[in-house]
Amino acid sequence: MVKIFVILTILVNFGWGGTLRVATSANVSYAMDEILDEFMRVHPEIKVQKIVSSSGKLTAQIIHKAPFDVFLSADMNYPLKLYKMGLSSEPKVYAKGLLAIFSKSLKSFKDSLGLILLKDSSIKKIAVANPKLAPYGRATLQALKNAKLYPKIEKKIIFADSISQTLSYALRVCDAGIVAKSLLLSPKMKRFQKEKDWIEVDPSLYEPIAQGAVIIKESKDSREFFEFIFSKRAKSILQKYGYLVD
Repeated sequence: MVKIFVILTILVNFGWGGTLRVATSANVSYAMDEILDEFMRVHPEIKVQKIVSSSGKLTAQIIHKAPFDVFLSADMNYPLKLYKMGLSSEPKVYAKGLLAIFSKSLKSFKDSLGLILLKDSSIKKIAVANPKLAPYGRATLQALKNAKLYPKIEKKIIFADSISQTLSYALRVCDAGIVAKSLLLSPKMKRFQKEKDWIEVDPSLYEPIAQGAVIIKESKDSREFFEFIFSKRAKSILQKYGYLVD
């Protein structure tokens, strides 16, 4: 009995048993569903569990010994922090996130001048991710300042805790929002994709958000998945959901 227990422990520790736990930031959740489906098609012997939350919360959980194998962050700062603490492999950028302006009420997108449309009198409230909490919020602030627009619309801004909450605000309580382009290409937003209720923010106004991947628990399975993220197939899925990839 003792021998069986020891063998099972070794199998789990080396990634030959149990479940591969992939912690992923909310903004990449939908793309990750498709990537995981493709990965499990190629590797049917590997069971995968996806854990979704904000990058900050997932980082805190990893520091407190959460049993994750791979971490995909919306911000390179968090993987770098884990790496410096000796809790992960060296971070690698797997994609870069882009910003878009979304509005259910404004109908002048095709003739608009980008961010300037937020000055429109019909736009009373604008949802923006809090730059102190979210990387997409920092990029939004950078874009607004570079467009010399921030002082003109500052009073309209309603801050959300995360980029997913920003979209929720834009859908329910605000007239517009600056959100992750990837969220607008998710299955839940199909009806808006048809109507084209959004436009991309000029990427020259901000630094696209570098999103980092790290291995938390080294194993054969975690290494297989980490390498798959950088495969041509995974990159094509990420592009489909509005990300920049090398």
